[in-house]
Amino acid sequence: MQANRLWSLWQVLLLACACSFTRPGQKRFVEWVTGIVLNVEEHTITQSLIALGCPDDWAALESFAEYGAWDLPALQADLARLVAREQPARWYGYHVSAGDDTKVHRNSPGVWGTCTFHEYTARCPNRASTVRAHNWVVLGRLLPQQDQPACFLPLAGDLYFRKSQLPAAQGGDGAKVPFRTKCQLLVQLAGQQAQAVPGKHLTVFDGAYAVRTVVRPLARPEEPGQPVIEVVTRLRHDARLFAVAPAERSKGQRGPTPRWGRPLPPPRQGGRWPGGWQTGEAFLYGRRRQVRWKEVICLWWVMGWQKPVKAVVAEVEGYQERFTLVSSATELTGLQIVELFCARFRQEDGFRDLKQRLGWEECRAWTRLPIERTTQVLLTALTLLRLVQFRLQAEQGDGWWFHPPWNKGKSRPSVLDLGRLFRAHGREIGQLLSAWLADTDKAAG
Repeated sequence: MQANRLWSLWQVLLLACACSFTRPGQKRFVEWVTGIVLNVEEHTITQSLIALGCPDDWAALESFAEYGAWDLPALQADLARLVAREQPARWYGYHVSAGDDTKVHRNSPGVWGTCTFHEYTARCPNRASTVRAHNWVVLGRLLPQQDQPACFLPLAGDLYFRKSQLPAAQGGDGAKVPFRTKCQLLVQLAGQQAQAVPGKHLTVFDGAYAVRTVVRPLARPEEPGQPVIEVVTRLRHDARLFAVAPAERSKGQRGPTPRWGRPLPPPRQGGRWPGGWQTGEAFLYGRRRQVRWKEVICLWWVMGWQKPVKAVVAEVEGYQERFTLVSSATELTGLQIVELFCARFRQEDGFRDLKQRLGWEECRAWTRLPIERTTQVLLTALTLLRLVQFRLQAEQGDGWWFHPPWNKGKSRPSVLDLGRLFRAHGREIGQLLSAWLADTDKAAG
């Protein structure tokens, strides 16, 4: 009974985000994503089909990955709409997304799209300081959880290439792919998601993206019809802040009306900003913490004089250094801005699950289309696993996942728990999948 219910949930969610495929393409897409979840070995197409008990479908699925009809933007938009429909709760009235980049190591220089990067985490003498990897810019939804860490659901990703190492668009020695910075990729992904899901949108990112080429296209789009996407990010230490210019000219004032007010102290001296300190409590980094903060409505040089922002300096319990943040959503309180920014760390947990649980770094694809499609399959698999988790919690509470007696403080299921649940019913799910594929073939015939 549990296997039937699990397959029913999984099938409904998978088909809801696969509307852009043809009927044969839907079959292979469902087969691929299901095999990734049930696989406990290397997460390749071969091993995934063996986990399903369908090794004879190897040639068809390989052909689908390389030559099948895919519309990646449409698939990503369908996935975003599915998440919004399954989890309609918003964070302070916003659909909140988080964006960042991450490296997926690929050792061979013959793999399409790999570049060399300095590995900042290589602090051990036996680890290489320069690595060959794919550098993915990923965007996903952040879902609020009551008195628990937020949940990150990856939706879309795109590859970044160094300008000096651009690959050929179709492989070989043909024309190279156009160069796009990571900032441009993040803006493009955020805009696509905002267009797919109606409503107010807000994107959270780290200070590396707190630059004009990201902030202005999101919060101040110039092209007509482009959605406004508010931002929350960290202020850089050299950020230039100004008071809002007076609305009226003073008596006897000469010259043009000023657009910028007087300069404010830099972020490292945020305690000198005008206004008083406030105190509150919020769920940050795994537990409720006391926060002391100060906020000010001002102008930010990166944003421009046309749109005021809210700058926040906060002292968070358990952290020695102050948080200096900024948001274009000026109606949010300083405490809410701190909460949203701290929630973005869940994206790092999502990257860990993609690499350790779903085998992101085990990809054996060599050419462009399989590489891009495999990553989107993995992002979809993780998001759908989380959506199944929410449905099971609504129906069965916490009784469906394993509560280890040696870890009584564990209060929520992990991706590993979801994988165990699927693999415990792997044989039945494989049989149900085979029956569904056969019925689909009969209906098509």
